[in-house]
This record gives sequence, structure tokens and C-alpha cells, in this order.
Amino acid sequence: MATQHKQIDEQTLENLLYLSRLSPESTDMETLKKQVDEIVGYFDILSKYDDSENPYDAYPTTSADQLRDDTVVEGLEMTDVKKVSENFMDGYFQVPKVLGAGA
Repeated sequence: MATQHKQIDEQTLENLLYLSRLSPESTDMETLKKQVDEIVGYFDILSKYDDSENPYDAYPTTSADQLRDDTVVEGLEMTDVKKVSENFMDGYFQVPKVLGAGA
């Protein structure tokens, strides 16, 4: 790969080492500089492609994002609620105890 892009300078390389928590002693600087230059070259290649089109155009539109109408409907009558369970008392459903010694 021919590298005809902007070369990274020493100060930028030292900043990258600091941000990545690498020490110059533990890293071969020439190899690292070459690798960073190649990565920058990849970004130069990617920047040549047109990305102005909307990425969401590739997906079909759905009606899932449309909300329902906000209309008030009549709820259940108390007599109908009482028919749901035989354990209905004082406006509440009686359920088994889940806390205490059994838990």
C-alpha cells in the first residue's frame, strides 16, 4: 500500500501513547509509527467515498412508529371486574402471601 497521506508527527504519536497508556520503553516506536500511519491512510481511503445519502433509505418504512389515537374509552364495570376472580374484596384482588416465613 503506497502511503501518500499525511505522516503522523512525533508529538501526535506521544499523545497517542499517553492516551492509550503505553510507555515508549515498552513499544517499538518505528513499528508503532508505521502502524498508525497505515491506520491514518485507511481513513484517507474511506473519506474518498460519498456518504451524503441517508443510511435509513436502505430499510423499508413501517407503521410501528405511528402512535394510536389518544381517545378515551370506557373501562370495565365493577360487576365485570368481580367476575374475573372469586378473590375480589373491597375493590382489591386477594392474592397469596409471598413475603414472610415462606420466602
